[in-house]
Amino acid sequence: MAQNLRGALVGFCNPLLDISAVVDDSLLAEYKLKANDAIMASPEHLPLFQTLIDKHNALFLPGGSAQNTLRGAQRLLPEDSAVFFGAVGNDENAQRLKGAADKAKLRTNYMVNPTKPTGTCALLITGKNRSMVANLSAAETYDFSHVSAPENWKDIEAARFYYITGFFFAVSPDTIEAVAKHAHDNNKTFTMNLSAPFVAEFFTAQVEKTLPYIDILFGNETEAAALATALKFDTSDIKQIAKRVADLPRAGSRPRLVVFTQGSESTVIASSDSDEVRVYGVTEVPDAEVGDTNGAGDAFVAGFLSQYMQEKPLDTCVDAGHWLAGQVVRQIGPNYPEIELKFVPTADFAPTVEKL
Repeated sequence: MAQNLRGALVGFCNPLLDISAVVDDSLLAEYKLKANDAIMASPEHLPLFQTLIDKHNALFLPGGSAQNTLRGAQRLLPEDSAVFFGAVGNDENAQRLKGAADKAKLRTNYMVNPTKPTGTCALLITGKNRSMVANLSAAETYDFSHVSAPENWKDIEAARFYYITGFFFAVSPDTIEAVAKHAHDNNKTFTMNLSAPFVAEFFTAQVEKTLPYIDILFGNETEAAALATALKFDTSDIKQIAKRVADLPRAGSRPRLVVFTQGSESTVIASSDSDEVRVYGVTEVPDAEVGDTNGAGDAFVAGFLSQYMQEKPLDTCVDAGHWLAGQVVRQIGPNYPEIELKFVPTADFAPTVEKL
């Protein structure tokens, strides 16, 4: 009998309209940006958004990391499995974001701020790299009072899986804490993403406070390195970092998984209940088929969670993550193919297992 997954996954993040353009390194240098990074916009970055529109044939794409993830997960799950929370303005860009979510059959529960515009994110594409500059605007006004209202908290009570990005530490740490403790108290699965190096660097105390409640932690290699530095680990080896994070104190008895992706390189997974680290090879997408890599990490989490929620083996979860990320990098921006998405597990997909 099929599982009832109605409303099973709830996500929180900053819903943003992406302004995406292919640029050269000189524009990165002009705004002091790195080729593969994610930062919050400072006042000196604000002219960049209009520059992309005026001079670089920018595309407007639905974005926001967790919203991207939940759109992808919902494509692979039964109808009405996922609900997304975040704050938007009362404007056309909010309708664009909702339209993209509706198209994926993702239910949204937005807090609408009538005084601020919907947030935007500048995406500067250079080759396979993408530099993200987020102007949160309405998104940064999300308040715990929204989700704690009885008509909204019922979505939290109905869910069994929670996914929150590290970006949300800058917006509503109270929401993160409340959802994490609800998951712990009710034996549900709480997951987070490191999201960007600045999260571990500038929100170290909040990350450390939340880690005991995290059942699955996602991140990429640069985020893993930033976390290791913030936690004063004496290693730069990604397998060692994954295992040490997995072994940090936990609030409950549920084992913690740490999942670190490395783009087209291997994916590394460590668990608190094993001295083994699993290393999964990635089938690289041919250069001629790559649109850009924006959204690949979000898509990996989407594929992974879609199978994890259905109690599939860990290898299958990773396989689905790799597959869906491969679908997204063939698009422009964090978009999923228009065709029906149906994951078929790869025969003989298995990791290399290393003992630490």
